[in-house]
Amino acid sequence: MTLPEQGWGLLTVEKARPQANKRWTNSGETHDSRGLKHRAKDETRLVPIPPVLVAILRSHSSSAYSGVWQQARRVAFTAEQVVSPLAARPYDLRHAAVSLWLNAGVPATEVAERAGHSVDVLLRVYAKCIEGQQARANGKISEALDE
Repeated sequence: MTLPEQGWGLLTVEKARPQANKRWTNSGETHDSRGLKHRAKDETRLVPIPPVLVAILRSHSSSAYSGVWQQARRVAFTAEQVVSPLAARPYDLRHAAVSLWLNAGVPATEVAERAGHSVDVLLRVYAKCIEGQQARANGKISEALDE
């Protein structure tokens, strides 16, 4: 992990520890440690992280993370949202981030790299999340035609 005093940082992701119901894991625990999806056993993935996340991670306390997450949900959400699955786990923010990047116009190849997907998987899973792009696309096509 590279967490500079200023600017973008870099995470080196080595393993996945997805959260699941105990009956769905091999270990009988709520988390199983395993390699990264669609990667060789010991392969890692570099993930650029924005300055705001670098600052958070620099002051992060992993022992309090889960409790703080649930407390933040109670503060930020309505009572109905708190009992819903909305952002139930920090991992759920990954989906929100990928959708945000795509809707911001970040090229699918770059989003796929950052998310650890192939472009094919990215577009298959997230194509339905891309919206409101027609005017921007028309502008880009018009610019290209005018050149």
